[in-house]
Amino acid sequence: MVVLLALLLVLLFGLGFLNALWWVAAAVVLFGLFRYRSGGFSRWGSGEGDGFRDYRDYRDRQDRWSRRYDRQRRGRRRRESRGDR
Repeated sequence: MVVLLALLLVLLFGLGFLNALWWVAAAVVLFGLFRYRSGGFSRWGSGEGDGFRDYRDYRDRQDRWSRRYDRQRRGRRRRESRGDR
């Protein structure tokens, strides 16, 4: 797919010598290509993949949830382990 976009970019750039509007179209394709390949401007140069970032955020949310609700249910677990009901 990237090869097709590169060919389209070359074609649009070549047609730009006939009409400057094609250069604008080539710039839009180039902009879209860089946006697609990099995942957006906010992630340029970060060095982390999206998968790891998503996993880390998920893991942090799970840890916060566990800490919050384990404190609230500590007494119930103690009662259940003793057999008091």
